[in-house]
Amino acid sequence: MNRRNNCLSFALMLAAGVTLCAPLQAQDNGRGKTTSILAVSWQPAFCETKPNKPECKTQTADRYDANHFALHGLWPMRKNYCGVDQADIDADKKGRWTDLSEVKLSATTREALDKLMPGTQSALERHEWIKHGTCTNLSQEDYFAEAISLLDTLNASKVNALFAAQVGKAVTQDQVQSAFDESFGAGAGRRVKMRCEQDGDRRIVTELTIGLGDGDPKTPLANRIQAAGGTKFDCDQGIVDPVGLQ
Repeated sequence: MNRRNNCLSFALMLAAGVTLCAPLQAQDNGRGKTTSILAVSWQPAFCETKPNKPECKTQTADRYDANHFALHGLWPMRKNYCGVDQADIDADKKGRWTDLSEVKLSATTREALDKLMPGTQSALERHEWIKHGTCTNLSQEDYFAEAISLLDTLNASKVNALFAAQVGKAVTQDQVQSAFDESFGAGAGRRVKMRCEQDGDRRIVTELTIGLGDGDPKTPLANRIQAAGGTKFDCDQGIVDPVGLQ
């Protein structure tokens, strides 16, 4: 039976004083196209596995990344090292990130990046730029400004509020996906993957990767997530690690 046959005539609806024919609502199927990935770390868990990193040696319980997501990167899908010299590719793959050219940013963007990406203490931004940023057709300033804006939105959402409230306790797939749906619209949680690592007898959440669809740097995060395709959530439950080795 088609939609027209489901509706009462206009005259009958007026007589009844009600509208019985509601508009059809599109149902999310997660079948958008993922064109890039926003990767964010839970830094205390990262430092649990990499305690000798400079950013981990300096981490404190009152630093921003103790209870907010940290920027790992913004990755175009299936494109790496665009127009990069082989010598730089080799240095990057060997982890010699301080040998790479410095990323040139405005003072405002540099300050924000150092706060949101503690890995700048290990020159992570140089690695992220040559491997991923070079494939975005953006300048260094615009690339990192976009990543900062997306992460700021995530950290102001119910997703970060959930993780901050659960420090030292577990979060589940249902909780995380629900927080994404509440913050960024129905189905947003289906565009997220949660990664965990085993740490002794604990399984700790180390990272979220969030699928993004097409959009310019001013497109809201919710719209970018809704335009992406679905993905497998992966880790169904993990502990939100506090600062300090456990």
